[in-house]
Amino acid sequence: MPPTAITVAELPVEPDALQAFALEQNRLACVLWEQLEALQHQIAQANRARFGVSSERLAGQAELFDAATELPVPPEPAQVPVAGHTRKGRPVLPKDLPRERVEYDLKDEQKAAFDSLERIGEERSETLHYEPSRLTVIEHIRFKYVAKKDDESTIVTASAQPSPLPKSNASASLLANILVNTYVDHLPLNRQEMRYARRGVHLPRATLCEWKLAAAELLEVLLPPLRAHQLQAPRMHVDDTTLPLLEKGRTATRTARLWGYLGAGQREENGVWVDHPPAVVFEFAESRSGSHPLRYLQKYKGYLQADAYSGHGALYETGDIVEVGCWAHCRRRFFEIAKAQSKPGLAAQALQWIASLYAIESRIRDQTPDLKYAARQIDALPVLAQFRHWLEGNVIGLPAQAPLAKAFGYALRHWPALVRYTESGILLPDNNALERQIRPIALGRANWTFAGSPRGARAAATMYSLLGTARLNAFEPYAWLKDTLQKLPSYPVNRVHELLPLAR
Repeated sequence: MPPTAITVAELPVEPDALQAFALEQNRLACVLWEQLEALQHQIAQANRARFGVSSERLAGQAELFDAATELPVPPEPAQVPVAGHTRKGRPVLPKDLPRERVEYDLKDEQKAAFDSLERIGEERSETLHYEPSRLTVIEHIRFKYVAKKDDESTIVTASAQPSPLPKSNASASLLANILVNTYVDHLPLNRQEMRYARRGVHLPRATLCEWKLAAAELLEVLLPPLRAHQLQAPRMHVDDTTLPLLEKGRTATRTARLWGYLGAGQREENGVWVDHPPAVVFEFAESRSGSHPLRYLQKYKGYLQADAYSGHGALYETGDIVEVGCWAHCRRRFFEIAKAQSKPGLAAQALQWIASLYAIESRIRDQTPDLKYAARQIDALPVLAQFRHWLEGNVIGLPAQAPLAKAFGYALRHWPALVRYTESGILLPDNNALERQIRPIALGRANWTFAGSPRGARAAATMYSLLGTARLNAFEPYAWLKDTLQKLPSYPVNRVHELLPLAR
């Protein structure tokens, strides 16, 4: 119900009562202003999420300050030299691609026009050629023999390469193609069905779905050794993403989760820094309860990089896991505010402070952990000290429920975790390493929309784990999957860890 207007007759007559009335009206106006500001921020976020670009960049951050202040001001952004202009045109063709030589000579009538010809060289040019994929049928012929020995005879049949899936006529290469199409190229099964139809073979999407799920379940045997390897990493990242689930008999999806864990880092052995091959594992869960990462990481010891989700609190209680904050999450809060503002303000200034920290990281990206640690102690810690002083000075007077106050509060509350990356050169300032592995899931979700059952969700978790790890270790996904699916049915169970796509 809208408020009713107050008439002059209803105003208090006594000065003290009138003053109290005015103060109360001012308080209510401030509350309404805070609510309006919060709603405007929510609308701007919603509009940006639906219609805006995904890049978290603001233009014109160099000219932010008009007046001097006693508080520290963000350092001017470093001048990055502009790279030379690269002319657009023909791409450079990789030297390792197979090449076919096609020779062109003068026609006979052209040669006949001259008394003599002497070839003095050749001119060479290259074009990139494409040959469409094709489907073939492999006939497996197993020769049978009547074998006799010591007056006894028996029938002996030669062994054949078994199909990865029992009672299936799909080869390892076809299964690998279906899995890569789904989990790397994000093609829903109806589009894959159309592709195979253009090659002259009708493969119903129900058949493709069963093959996809069964192949993922066959590959599940690789997950235990992958987890064992991952949990030995000196640095772990954790985050989750949504997975719409539409089960049979239901008319609407429900929101499930894929929890992602990425283990990586370096450790010093005999004075040499050695990389721990990175590995990512996704696990399907019905909820976002903190019990899921608590169960997965119950035996882990090391650094854990994550957002400030309250469900992670129990992980740090034993002291075996050390919390490392995420500057990307902190920055995103200020960015959402700055993006919605017409003129640069405190949020844009906070972004400039954070940009100065990332400029240091960009400079030392390829250094060894000990050199990174030294650079952070010398360069990053003074910037962080000034940034905190700036935060503490500017948070005073901000309305408690305003989005900007919440962004300031997030940074100050989680300050120890946010600055922990400076304590070791093996740490990163943010959780982006895992977010890059989650991005393919978001792309796939936009195409195939939902998982059709918990079985399908678990298959997706398996494949995003294995293919994400392959990508991190520079394995070509199709080649690795084809080779693994061929070997796995007859591979010794106690040696399946040898098939993992990990850098050796």
